[in-house]
Amino acid sequence: MGIKSWLTQAARTLKLAVKPGREELWLSVKISLLGIGAIGLIGFLIKMLAWAISPGTTATT
Repeated sequence: MGIKSWLTQAARTLKLAVKPGREELWLSVKISLLGIGAIGLIGFLIKMLAWAISPGTTATT
């Protein structure tokens, strides 16, 4: 794929793209925050599990 064809496809994509509405943007924000929270919770649970398995060591990183 050459640069010219890539630029043509990029321009076509930008012409089709529309600015999201307020509701769609808010939904994206909520989904992103939910994902970040889920990843944080999983990390926290793994940290607690590691602490429970080996309580003699401190897990400071």
